[in-house]
Amino acid sequence: MKTIHKLVLKAYLGPMFMTFFIVIFVLMMNFVWRYIDELVGKGLDAMVIIELICYATVNMITMGLPLAMLLAAIMTMGNLGENYELLAMKSAGMSLPQIMKPLIIVVGLISVGGFFIINDLVPYANRKMFSIIYDIRQQKQTIEFQDGLFFNGIENMSIRVEKQDPKTNLLRGVLIYDNRNANGNMTTTIADSGYIRLSDDKKFLMVSLYNGETYEQTRSNKWYNQSSLRHHVFDRQDGTIPMEGFDFQRSDESAFGGSSQTRDLKELQHAIDSLDLMVNEATASSYDPLLKQQIFLQDNTILAAFGDSLYVDRSYKEQLLAPDSIPSLSTRSKNDIWKSARNAAKSSRNMFAFDESTAKEALNQLYRSKNEWHRKLAFPISIMIFFLIGAPLGAIIRKGGLGMPIVISVGFFVIYYIISISGEKWAREGDWSSLMGMWISSIILTPIAIYLTYKATNDSSLLDTDWYYGRYKYYTELLKSRLPQKWQDWLNRKQKK
Repeated sequence: MKTIHKLVLKAYLGPMFMTFFIVIFVLMMNFVWRYIDELVGKGLDAMVIIELICYATVNMITMGLPLAMLLAAIMTMGNLGENYELLAMKSAGMSLPQIMKPLIIVVGLISVGGFFIINDLVPYANRKMFSIIYDIRQQKQTIEFQDGLFFNGIENMSIRVEKQDPKTNLLRGVLIYDNRNANGNMTTTIADSGYIRLSDDKKFLMVSLYNGETYEQTRSNKWYNQSSLRHHVFDRQDGTIPMEGFDFQRSDESAFGGSSQTRDLKELQHAIDSLDLMVNEATASSYDPLLKQQIFLQDNTILAAFGDSLYVDRSYKEQLLAPDSIPSLSTRSKNDIWKSARNAAKSSRNMFAFDESTAKEALNQLYRSKNEWHRKLAFPISIMIFFLIGAPLGAIIRKGGLGMPIVISVGFFVIYYIISISGEKWAREGDWSSLMGMWISSIILTPIAIYLTYKATNDSSLLDTDWYYGRYKYYTELLKSRLPQKWQDWLNRKQKK
């Protein structure tokens, strides 16, 4: 490897790792902010939260890696241009593609690795992440009492504490309403003090109360018997109540493998083939009976619908085979025909609505699977496109650091993100094909990358304000020379004033 290539490669790898971790950190803060309400107050183990964040980080790579490639490329080439190192390389006879050669190789390897990440690692991480999020949502919040407020986190129980000692956890002024009895009996317990806590395995509620009273209202099974009230005074009362949902239980992640986000290319292709058959079968089972049996009804079907109705004469049934015979029927016969047609229409509508919902669900899954299939192929290409946008753009603007590169990178990424989200939405709704919806952003940005590379290779003054001002003056003078003489004289007088 040439020394100059080592210099360029060293200048690129540092900003690449730095920008990648910065982007991932920002995206991860967004994820934590999204799920902060579900993570706080449940007594989760630190390893569970770390595991969730690690899997979510893997999922963020698909969004953070292209942006990091763009930002790092602009920073690297901008730093080289700002320090006149890029100018020195070109003065030595090296073209921009020759200077970027080691970077193109590195980004190409990263693109290949990105495909394996989105195809193998991301589906695995999504299964794990979805499983952990589901388990966290199933877990109830830990028992935490607030002075003067009722705690209703236990099913069919309400507990109120007047004051809690933060050091000893001693509760004072305890009031418990217990409605767990299946017979409808309610127990009210009042105690001067006590302790209420979960067991170490979080499967039992340990209750120890001191100096209190218990009121139990019992209802008799006989409707004519009135309910009775039992009163009990105690110095100390201990109890153990079975609890569910307070311990963190892990689910089998294989149960979360049905989503398109948890499948690789091979599994997605198999799902697409299966869903294609399912959609065709659901559509055929929905539309064929509707067309053949409901909409285009035969007269025999109408006659069979009447059966042995008392309101339709046999002569009228025979005349129904002729279309012109309906106006000659009696009012009662017309009413019966109308009721029969209305019932047939309602039946066909209900049958079609049920079959349509099945076909629509299968069609939505088909669109999502196709979108995910194309996303896995478009992701490595987007990495290379962002690099080919950033590197020549950095060589043109010749500004390093984090100021101008961040502004330009975020601008390009926002455009890419909006186009990608819009294309995916239209593809998911079936307005566009998945090929068009998932590749539209790459199709739009590829000509921009080629144009910027061409301009940077030819040392174009793409962002030089003096160049634009010179072109403006040139075209202004050219336009002015083509105007009539009296208009030119008038413009000259206006400029002198």
